[in-house]
Amino acid sequence: MKSVKLVNNIKNLSGTLTIPGDKSISHRSVMFGALAEGTTTVTNFLSGEDCLSTISCFRKLGVEIKQEDETLIIHGKGFKGLVEPGEILDVGNSGTTIRLMLGILSGQSFFSTLVGDSSIAKRPMTRVTIPLKSMGASIDGRNNGEFTPISVRGGSLKGITYELPVASAQVKSAILLAGLQAEGETVIIEPSKTRDHTERMIKQFGGEVEVDNLTITVKGGQAFKATDVQVPGDISSAAFFLVAGAIVEDSEITLKNVGLNPSRTGIIDVMLSMGAELTISNEHPEAFEPMGDLTIKTSNLKGTTIEGDIIPRLIDEIPVIALLATQAEGVTVIKDAEELKVKETNRIDTVVNELKKLGANIEATSDGMIIYGKTPLTGGTVSSHGDHRIGMMLAVAALLSDKEVFLENGEAISVSYPSFFSHLDSLI
Repeated sequence: MKSVKLVNNIKNLSGTLTIPGDKSISHRSVMFGALAEGTTTVTNFLSGEDCLSTISCFRKLGVEIKQEDETLIIHGKGFKGLVEPGEILDVGNSGTTIRLMLGILSGQSFFSTLVGDSSIAKRPMTRVTIPLKSMGASIDGRNNGEFTPISVRGGSLKGITYELPVASAQVKSAILLAGLQAEGETVIIEPSKTRDHTERMIKQFGGEVEVDNLTITVKGGQAFKATDVQVPGDISSAAFFLVAGAIVEDSEITLKNVGLNPSRTGIIDVMLSMGAELTISNEHPEAFEPMGDLTIKTSNLKGTTIEGDIIPRLIDEIPVIALLATQAEGVTVIKDAEELKVKETNRIDTVVNELKKLGANIEATSDGMIIYGKTPLTGGTVSSHGDHRIGMMLAVAALLSDKEVFLENGEAISVSYPSFFSHLDSLI
């Protein structure tokens, strides 16, 4: 298996980075641009493999999309302008693509089939397909529509009231995208707040959505108008450098134009509660997606408990928060994070097993993990297991090791952050 030697034994990090575009917003900008009438321009688009899979799917649905570096020009077709694809829609490694596409395709009267890579083939889709079937979509796949390949023949949807069994922005978004094409009203009730990029983008493209605490309502039959989208930097990508700046001695890093959507800033709240020297400047709260600059300095950290409603606001950052906790004084407990088991990997087990290889004192629980700090990290051979966030977390962990660290499956990082290693090198 191919492995790369990671940079280790770093004495300080300093500099300024512009973080690549937010992955969640980049996906949605393609989808909404395709479903709008007119030409949409997207700037600071994330050209990672996941988002490129979304572009590929919409091109197969008849949408013209031109890309030049981080800028997209999308010639939208409207909800009624998509065409039946002549080939299978391949979502690659992207859970966002497949789940949101299922919502869109459920409202289309033609036939389509979705597949993905080996990781996607193991990820459960019934949490999306059950409500979509109840709206009237015809969906089938392995194990009664639980796993890919999944086929959809949509159209003639009726609005539903649906209480989400798990807090999932992907499931919520799939139902909203179907509800926009359904007869009548669709009402979704969340168990706790999840990221609200879809709701914000509905409004940005001229649609209507009503949000009343944990209840979201959309009416069917809406039409979107093209607009321009500026994608902020991805706070989930920024998180790796926030943690690196906090745990590597004599460090100071500034990250420019990072998205500060309140449904995504759990990582900031947790780091501040642990004593991180983290400041926010140049905020733009008036934008559809607020953003600002983040500066992090080497910090004296203390353990904490992370549980409850904050978990959906930092679910993707938990792997790197676990690393942060290894360098905090005392015990850190992460609870209520069962959702980690159905990510690109079972992130609870993977994080624990890989950090243990580097000497961390960490144990898995049924819904999270317990981390005992402060612990020195040592060398060894670790693996991303094909999970981009695990790969980046391990690259940051290696910075602290006085012995060599080798990473297997490091190419997975390009899914969300193709320039990660060059950005890291620029700070050393």
